[in-house]
Formats: sequence, structure tokens, C-alpha cells
Amino acid sequence: MSQPADLAAWRKAKRAEILAAREAIPLAVRRERNETITRLLNVAFDVLAGTPIGFCWPYRAEPDTRFFLHGMRKRGGRTALPVVVEKKRPLEFREWWAGAPSTPGVFDLPIPQGTAVIRPHALLVPPVGFDAAGYRLGYGGGFFDMTLAAMTPQPLKIAVAFDVSRMATIHPQPHDIPMDFVVTERGVERVVAGRLVAMEDPAEVRAIALQLLDERKLG
Repeated sequence: MSQPADLAAWRKAKRAEILAAREAIPLAVRRERNETITRLLNVAFDVLAGTPIGFCWPYRAEPDTRFFLHGMRKRGGRTALPVVVEKKRPLEFREWWAGAPSTPGVFDLPIPQGTAVIRPHALLVPPVGFDAAGYRLGYGGGFFDMTLAAMTPQPLKIAVAFDVSRMATIHPQPHDIPMDFVVTERGVERVVAGRLVAMEDPAEVRAIALQLLDERKLG
């Protein structure tokens, strides 16, 4: 598929199209799909228990990963929200738990105040769109791209989205970083040799996730 002449305009249009489709999903249907995603995360990624996990507060009809994370915290895990420290700088992850001190930030999303800055070993990333090669289309600010580029070793990158966000390609650029896994209400997919491959066996997902954490010395 040839790249559009004006990639920025094309991405902006696709972003608006996908957001409109996502927000048009009836609330009851969205909740049902969210429950399915939570079950998949609990079964396939329970190996993240005890691991510091970064996530994003649900925004504009995104899947809500807090249900999964509640269980992770009960099992000794730490969870953290991203904070914009400065424009054109990587995000900082500050520890969050239910009741953690926070203030409303942009779009009224909570910003933890006075909690520890932690380095997540795994990230639950909410894309606007994701493509057949595992690349994500974000909201256009570039913060996650900068953050991922600055993280060495790379965390375990798990995109969590509704399947309505699926697209053929985002026309990835050199700064775009593919995910390791994509989880939707349809199931878990892994990025293998530049393409998404459906994973039918949760035990295999767990084994691969542990292997990646070990290889990146994040265990």
C-alpha cells in the first residue's frame, strides 16, 4: 500500500474516523467487550503479577484496564500512570493506586501527586488504531513514541484496544515502534516477523511474555 502524499493529514483523518466509530459503540456493548478483554488479560498475562505496570486512564471510550490491574495490585504488583513532565520529553510514570493523591490534568485525567516514580516492566498501551504489523496510531502528540524510544531495555508492550481500532497499516515511520502483543475482544495476537499472529493458547502467551521479560532482563 503506497504511502499518502500528506501522511500527517491522512493519519489525522484516520484518527477521527476510528475515534468516531469507537465512541459510537453502545455503552452496554462496550462494557461487554471490556469484560472479555479483562478475562483475556487475566488468563494470558497473569505472569505480570508482581511486575511494575504502566497504563493509561481510560479516555474517549478506550478499554478500561483498571479491572485487570486491580487484581495485579492485590498480588503485589505496582501500577503507574504516565505524566507529561515537559513538551517533547519522554513521559514519567508515577505510581497510582485507588485513592492515591492526584490532581486533574489535561482532559481531567488524574495526575498522581507525590507518589514514587517507577520504571514499568510492562506497558498497557491504548492505541487509537493498530495495524497488521503491530504498529499503533496514537493521538498525535508523539509522547509514547518518545518514551518508548528512550526506554532501554524495552518494556513488554501490550496494546489494548477494541477491534474497531484495527486498520491495514499506519504507514509506519522510522520513529514508530511496534507492540509485542495486541489484545482485543477477539483475542490475543503477537507480533511475529512484522505481522500479527493470533495466539490460541494462553499458556503459550504466558511463556512468550516471560521469555521476553527475561531476555530484556525485566523479570
